[in-house]
Amino acid sequence: MASSSSSSSSSSSSFSYTSTPFTDMELEGVGLSDPATAQQRRAMLDLINRLRNTGVQSDIDLPMIAVIGNQSAGKSSLIESISGITLPRSSGTCTRCPTECRLTHSETPWTCAVKLHFIADKQGAPTRARVVPFGDTISAKADVEERIRRAQRAILNPSTDPKTFLEGAQVVENETSFSRNYVSLEIRGKELADLSFVDLPGLIASVGQAGHVNDIDLVKNLVTSYIEKPSCVILLTVACETDFENQGAHHLAKHFDPEGKRTVGVLTKPDRIPHGEEESWLRLIRNEVEPLANNWYCVKQPSSQELKDGIDWAGARRHESEFFASTQPWCDLDPYYQSFLRTSKLTDRLSTILAELIAKRLPEIQDELHKVVQMTEERLRALPREPSSDPIGEVLRVLGDFQKELSERLEGTPDESGLLQTIRPHTERFKCEIRTTAPNFVPWGRKEDLLQELPAMTFLSGEEKINATDDDGIPGKNLGLKVRRAPTLIPNAIYIGDVMQRAQKARTRELPDNYPFVVQKAYIIEVLQKWKKPALNLFDVVYDILRADVEQIVDRHFAEIGRGGAKQSVLMTVHDHLDAAASRTKERIHWLLQLEGSPVTLNTHYFSEYRDKFLAYYKGVRDKNGYTSHILKTAGVQKVISSLAEIGLNTQPEDLAKLLPADPMEAAITIMASVRAYFQVAYKRFVDIIPMAIDYELIRGLERGLDQALRDGLQLTGTDAHERCAALLREPASVAMKRQEVLKKLERLREARKELRKLSI
Repeated sequence: MASSSSSSSSSSSSFSYTSTPFTDMELEGVGLSDPATAQQRRAMLDLINRLRNTGVQSDIDLPMIAVIGNQSAGKSSLIESISGITLPRSSGTCTRCPTECRLTHSETPWTCAVKLHFIADKQGAPTRARVVPFGDTISAKADVEERIRRAQRAILNPSTDPKTFLEGAQVVENETSFSRNYVSLEIRGKELADLSFVDLPGLIASVGQAGHVNDIDLVKNLVTSYIEKPSCVILLTVACETDFENQGAHHLAKHFDPEGKRTVGVLTKPDRIPHGEEESWLRLIRNEVEPLANNWYCVKQPSSQELKDGIDWAGARRHESEFFASTQPWCDLDPYYQSFLRTSKLTDRLSTILAELIAKRLPEIQDELHKVVQMTEERLRALPREPSSDPIGEVLRVLGDFQKELSERLEGTPDESGLLQTIRPHTERFKCEIRTTAPNFVPWGRKEDLLQELPAMTFLSGEEKINATDDDGIPGKNLGLKVRRAPTLIPNAIYIGDVMQRAQKARTRELPDNYPFVVQKAYIIEVLQKWKKPALNLFDVVYDILRADVEQIVDRHFAEIGRGGAKQSVLMTVHDHLDAAASRTKERIHWLLQLEGSPVTLNTHYFSEYRDKFLAYYKGVRDKNGYTSHILKTAGVQKVISSLAEIGLNTQPEDLAKLLPADPMEAAITIMASVRAYFQVAYKRFVDIIPMAIDYELIRGLERGLDQALRDGLQLTGTDAHERCAALLREPASVAMKRQEVLKKLERLREARKELRKLSI
């Protein structure tokens, strides 16, 4: 608030208060509370002052008294009357930052300590609380005004060392028009009340030539930031020389305290009330209009002439008392309303209100502080790990954690979402796909098919189960297998006649009852050619699963480290290492496919057993539906059995086949049984070895040599390893700023908690 230059009773001339002792009992200890409760009240006020020194008022709502008023409302004069000091008025800087007055009644000589409180940056955002003593403690009241002027100049120019302004430096233009940072005055003396309040810039309606257009809103926003808080007692200063409804401070106070529960009204300049208009102001004192829970008060400050004459503080208070005691209509008020007149009454009431509010709010302050500390600590924990002072050690530690988790995933974890559990269904699918490539030999001719179905190979039922089923319970449908629901032409059938024809064409110099091995080999090769695609498909899907899984692990360990460079470097190294393992794996798969291209087995027992089973199966099917059945029908089964019985041979119908001529397709049946038996040997070997090769070369192979690859990829050795690791860990500027903000907040919260503990002790 820029003070008025008029010659009104609260004009620009400042008080010349001296330390003259009081003579009136009323003036001795102005505003002092009951001695029985003075110690407790002082303890409450001291606690709040210490809390404010930590800067915690930007985080929790601390009780305070904020003095507001329009420009030239007599606010500065009121503060001078309460505090006994003279505020600077010539430069106008006193109106551009808050000034906190902390008054303490003391039997020691009068002193004043000036401090600078930096709680916000240039933009007004909270910053680390910093309290800077501004010069030595003042013992002469005459020195206070200039010290405050210089302190306010330092507040408005935070980039300059405060000592520069303490020595009297001047500036052409301040860095900021207004500031949330403030000056505090810690004043002790016999004539003071135990009271703390903050003087805020006066609300302005217009700016002069030297002002800025946005100064009006800046002042309003600054005042609002104080009085909008529920624990702020609003000391509303209203000048009686100006129409009440035109005073913006009143409207602002009413907006944030519509019921008047935390507003104390103060009427200033009662000697300037136009004649005949006194009643409108008396109605405020009687709380008949604009009622307030703590009532309206009226004070009278020295006139301009009295200030020029050098009136002291005690004299000013005596003249104030005489004014209200002898001037109508004030002297005619009821004794009850007389208690709302004079600065001493106001000061005493303010001291009581503030102390009681602090005591009432103390448990809530403790709870709020505890909650804010917890929330702030949680915010700090949510931030990425702070860069280590040992960057090489930190990088190695993170790499170690990453490799440990990766190793556990590759080895196998007992959970549903494990890497191997994710791969297993695809391995089962691969097994089923290879199984479906079995040659479908049919032991009858193409013309004899007639929609017949091959009977089940019951000897394979225990080892050829397909686990996956579709919604209808039909095995294999979801795996792409061809499943027959009803009799139809046999799919991919290889009829016995075709086998026999190929065998005859392949003969060279063999004896009539022998056929070359190339026939079996040709059928086997045709089957093996179908294995390449499923094998490579399994490799592709395992590679994709593994790559995605590894990327998630990398993200968990490196996503929040530095500015993303560490994650990118690790990903590139891991991808290169994985691709090298993938290349080796594909080479191994192709090698195994080539190996299977030369049919051979040392598992002769297994091969022979299945060859005999398939031979019996094909012959049995043929005997039942083909060649043998036709001969027996022609000869008459019962007639043959009867004839054999006559010569003493008891036989069954199925034994008759042994007496019949050899099957002309015997060679083809033998080839079919041999090929089918070898398939059993080869496919079971293949469905084991391919997943094993992928597991060994790709999955487990990823871990082999990875440690050295990461060290090389991140260049963790060499003379400049420290700088490279530091660069990897360097966090983004936004994160660093956020961390700094949270740490500063946590520091002031912890300091505030220490102060609260002192009170409880």
